[in-house]
Amino acid sequence: MDREVALPEMLDARERRAARQRELLAMYRLPLVSFTMNIPGPVKNGPLIRRGFRLGRRLLLEQLGRMGAECVFCAEQDEATGCEGLYVVDADPAALKELTCALEDGTDAGRLFDMDVLAPGGEKLDRAALRCCLLCGRPAKECARSRAHSLPELQSKTTEILNRALRRLDGGTAANLAVQALLYEVCVTPKPGLVDRANCGSHRDMDIFTFQRSAAGLWPYFFQCVQTGRDTAGQPPPETFAALRWPGKLAEGGMYAATGGVNTHKGAIFSMGLVCGALGRLERAAWRDPGRVLSETAAMTAGIAAQELSAPAGDGSQTAGQRFYRQYGVTGVRGQAEAGFPAVRDYGLPVLEQGLAQGRTADEAGAAALLAVLAHTDDTNMIARGGLDAQREAAARLAVLLDTEPYPSAGTLRELDRAFTARNLSPGGSADLLALCWMLHFLREEED
Repeated sequence: MDREVALPEMLDARERRAARQRELLAMYRLPLVSFTMNIPGPVKNGPLIRRGFRLGRRLLLEQLGRMGAECVFCAEQDEATGCEGLYVVDADPAALKELTCALEDGTDAGRLFDMDVLAPGGEKLDRAALRCCLLCGRPAKECARSRAHSLPELQSKTTEILNRALRRLDGGTAANLAVQALLYEVCVTPKPGLVDRANCGSHRDMDIFTFQRSAAGLWPYFFQCVQTGRDTAGQPPPETFAALRWPGKLAEGGMYAATGGVNTHKGAIFSMGLVCGALGRLERAAWRDPGRVLSETAAMTAGIAAQELSAPAGDGSQTAGQRFYRQYGVTGVRGQAEAGFPAVRDYGLPVLEQGLAQGRTADEAGAAALLAVLAHTDDTNMIARGGLDAQREAAARLAVLLDTEPYPSAGTLRELDRAFTARNLSPGGSADLLALCWMLHFLREEED
């Protein structure tokens, strides 16, 4: 597909498109939007161009929906001669032309969009203002006629425009889904010992609104993590992890400021930030593969459990994680990260997605995924509140429960909530991993 095309091929493609336009106009007697990409040079298609086209199509259809214009027919082609889309729309032609010009002139990749609007009679509507040159800002037709710029210059600028637009799109998409995943996690109800829509579980210093304030402030951090991953993608994976450390500390500070000193998302800042950094290192198509994403987080964090948990702080003090590592050999979230989050990959995510595929609600599937994670990991929050024995006893009982009731009823979950709360137990580490389950699920469903 990614090859040079000759002029006769382009002319043939143009004739076929014109014939199809005439056919659709005669069939529907409605305006038609014809969308192609302005790509200089003999290579008219490829992975980057294809993604640019999909971005333009998405923006067009979203804006048609916003203005209440029904797209009654669409046909798209992906050929060596380029990507093409034909959209029959029940709307005023002038309003459509105003919309397409706004998309061409007012979006990151819009300069490369060629969105013609044809009235029902077949006449092509003209732009109110001439399009500008990619490079110098003068009228594009003048520069094209005089060949003011070399082909390599134009191709380089085209690539720059596409890369910039898609980088921003990808960062925003990942950040949106990360925040959405945190909000889904806290909203799953009932959750044993945890804050949810019904109560505050074993916590007295936070509620669901505290979590919402915290999550809302983390969008810029997640966006930055993706960009950091992109910027360091050519370096060894641990370099990306190292580059994420300071942004993570800044995000923690912002979290504490938003919550009045309450730790709502410290674990999620670590684990979700890792995943966002991994996404930045990967090609967009790999985002739908949870195994690939989690393998990248493992490569980024190789060896951190022993390295960070065996060394005390400079003042000789120990964190709770270091104490648990020395006393019990428990590696916590660091061990999960460098192993590729097996509790998520092998237990939580499959349970979540199987439940949703069976038609279970987000509450039912999410709660079951949480318990599956908790049954297969050493949750350091549970250990801190009740000790190792209490944590492992709870995990063993949950494993037995899930064997007989893979998706526990609301009544069973409420009883677990009462039991956990009575013992002041809170599986906060498992809740962070549940958020990762949601994130990976959302990524699998997201169009690129």
